[in-house]
Amino acid sequence: MTYSLCDIMKCDEVVRLYLPQVRAELVCRLVVDNGIPQAKVARWMGISRAAVSQYVSKKRGFGEIPISAELNEIIDAWAEGVVSGEGSVTICDICQCVSVMNNNQK
Repeated sequence: MTYSLCDIMKCDEVVRLYLPQVRAELVCRLVVDNGIPQAKVARWMGISRAAVSQYVSKKRGFGEIPISAELNEIIDAWAEGVVSGEGSVTICDICQCVSVMNNNQK
């Protein structure tokens, strides 16, 4: 992916508003779709078991953000990276994808 110049305000917004939902989607894919135990997902992601449980039960991180095909691919790549221990997805990947989605909605 090619990155435009970063804008700290845009990145801050993505981290606050979008990343929690993307993380929730990732956790649900790992636990619900792939059947990986919550404790293992928590350990792999460096979050608490309670946080994983809240993501799965949709008490944390879920919102109204549509998941585009590109964002879906990024989440899938992140999931593969979490499982393999060789992650290659960055915040910049998510930020750029969300920026493109937002620009297309205007």
